[in-house]
Amino acid sequence: MHLFLLDIVTLGTRRLQMGTSIEFVLPVLNEERVLNTSINILKDYLDNNLSDYRWSILIADNGSSDATSEIAMSLVADDTRIQYLRLEKRGRGRALKQAWLNSDADILGYMDIDMSTNLAIIPQMILLILDDQNDLVIGSRILNGSVVKRRPLFREFLSRSYSMLIRTMFLTGFVDAQCGFKILTVKAAQEILPAVKDNGWFFDTELLLLAEDNGYSVAEVPVEWTDDPDSRVRIINTIWEDLKGLLRLRFGGLKRSSKIIKRP
Repeated sequence: MHLFLLDIVTLGTRRLQMGTSIEFVLPVLNEERVLNTSINILKDYLDNNLSDYRWSILIADNGSSDATSEIAMSLVADDTRIQYLRLEKRGRGRALKQAWLNSDADILGYMDIDMSTNLAIIPQMILLILDDQNDLVIGSRILNGSVVKRRPLFREFLSRSYSMLIRTMFLTGFVDAQCGFKILTVKAAQEILPAVKDNGWFFDTELLLLAEDNGYSVAEVPVEWTDDPDSRVRIINTIWEDLKGLLRLRFGGLKRSSKIIKRP
């Protein structure tokens, strides 16, 4: 893991120098078509825009059966800042738990492999952790100022309906739980993740609901997001799993899970 330093300035602003590390996790499943291109896009962006910092990329493979593994290992061989984790069981939440709970980074991030979100938002999100001392920072496709391109109206309707449902049931401060672009402190991850039960797509929502319920600060920023026409999300199955997850948390699950979280 490569590190970058954190200097605390007397005016109260925290600036990155060498010493604080950041790891970007990208969960993948049978992504041989885009893996090489997407990782190189991310690597080039980080080299050009976070050149003062040291970072790493972790490819978290959910049991791919195509050439994803071979391509990932080739990327690892070419750059020591790229790492590869193989899991035989599937689930985005499972991959993120495994990666984050075993990370030695100070700041953890994740994004979808399709690079749907404009990477230019990364520096702002990092500063919201370091300067404003937020515990989690999430991208939003719903906040004013966000730009969403090529998204079918039906998926946009579902996204906004899901957002409204969560806010109605839990009175949340955030509006877009499912945008695949988030960063958080390793401290928050280690404290919250043992209480997160879901290992699939509902993982993001459960993580955020537990964070807010236990007093962690969650900042949300509008992003520029381009819909991936080759998205692997099975909409009907995902809706059903999300509804079951929301009902579980609403009727006792949130309170029971919160008892597991031990904040110092």
